[in-house]
Amino acid sequence: MVLVAMAATFMAMMDSYIVNVAIPSIRSDLGASVSAAEMTVGGYILVYGLFLVTGGRLGDILGYKRMFLAGLGLFTVASLLCGVAPGPEALIVFRCVQGLSAALFFPQILSIIQTSFEGAQRDKALALFGVTIGLAAITGQLIGGVLVHLDLFGWGWRPIFLVNLPLGLAAIAGAALAMPGFRGTQRPRLDLPGVALLTLALLLLSFPLAEGRTAGWPVWCFVMMVLSVPCFVAFGWWQRRLAAAGGQPLVTPPLLRLGAYRSGNALFLAFFACNAGLFFVLAVQLQSGLGYSALESGLLFAPLGIAFTGTSLVLPKIMPRLGLHVLTAGYGLNALGYLLLLVTALAAGDSLSGPVLIPALVVIGVGQGLGVSPLLGAALTGVPPREAGSAAGVLETVGQLGMSVGITLVGLVYFSTLGDAGSRHAYTHAFTVTLILNLVLSLIALAFVPPLRKAAAAATTA
Repeated sequence: MVLVAMAATFMAMMDSYIVNVAIPSIRSDLGASVSAAEMTVGGYILVYGLFLVTGGRLGDILGYKRMFLAGLGLFTVASLLCGVAPGPEALIVFRCVQGLSAALFFPQILSIIQTSFEGAQRDKALALFGVTIGLAAITGQLIGGVLVHLDLFGWGWRPIFLVNLPLGLAAIAGAALAMPGFRGTQRPRLDLPGVALLTLALLLLSFPLAEGRTAGWPVWCFVMMVLSVPCFVAFGWWQRRLAAAGGQPLVTPPLLRLGAYRSGNALFLAFFACNAGLFFVLAVQLQSGLGYSALESGLLFAPLGIAFTGTSLVLPKIMPRLGLHVLTAGYGLNALGYLLLLVTALAAGDSLSGPVLIPALVVIGVGQGLGVSPLLGAALTGVPPREAGSAAGVLETVGQLGMSVGITLVGLVYFSTLGDAGSRHAYTHAFTVTLILNLVLSLIALAFVPPLRKAAAAATTA
């Protein structure tokens, strides 16, 4: 059961990153504009983030296994359609369907872990879940680069989607045979007004973040983001009112009063903003700034992935000694890695190359290997089983929102600094300036560790 869940986790997270290195190939093959090519990435992340909370609550209502199978089946079909898409418009539509289907099955994975494991087994399952998330994010770039480079059957970029077919079918068969039909201890109703308000609020915030830079930041982008504020306020008001009336809100207010859950969400937001921002800009810098191929660019992510995986594997031996202090060590090393990246870029100047970045990337990988898995367990400490789906959906939505914010902010700084220049010096200067923002984001993530650690420890002993 756990292996099936991890295979699905890997596919959902990998598809958030695997397209990055294939964008030049997609543009060339389909004649897509820059904005259309970027929407193949942004459309998936946008729709995925919009429906994660709803997907989690549907699991509480209809059953985690049922939603897992339905979402994974739709995801597999959408992957096939992406792989045979005749044009950029069709590809964007099918990527959005992929995002929707991932939002249906992904929250069920954390829900199943929360409700079916206890104690040390639950910690191990959460550790494996965290390892899978991080490994998929890191290796997604590498897998994408390798598949584009191999040009299997002359299909170019298309195998980056078609690779999901055997994985999806195997996971569906495994889930049908081995996954019990878990459901929350209570069966809530779906809060349709809450779904509408939250979806509208997230759409008003996320869409301009995804499209603003390529559209030139027109006025409507800022209008939409401002309008998202009253929508979020209205959503919060409706949730409190429904709970006070004895109803079943999409996100129960007591959930947001859990100190560990609040701090965990804040750390999740800052961490994914920092991480996604770096991966996006580093891929652009390596290919456009330094002239690396998709394969060479993907391979430079390998040391980070190896460091992350190796550290994650020894984490169970470290956790009993350090406990939640491993979070401080992990996010401290993560911030140190970003500082080393900045120092390396400043020292190298125009002679900056991919290999000189490897030591800093390894430090980041070690830090993330220490920090990702314990973060999930600490953030969900004290969450009642009946709220497992909703809690998982909110946490994952925050992570997706962090990715959108990170790519937008880091991309804005990078491309604004670059301007119309195309020289190696201009690219290196833009990359160096951008690393300052990445360092700040990593320090913000580190700042949320002490309150998270304190609240999680208090909830465990309560």
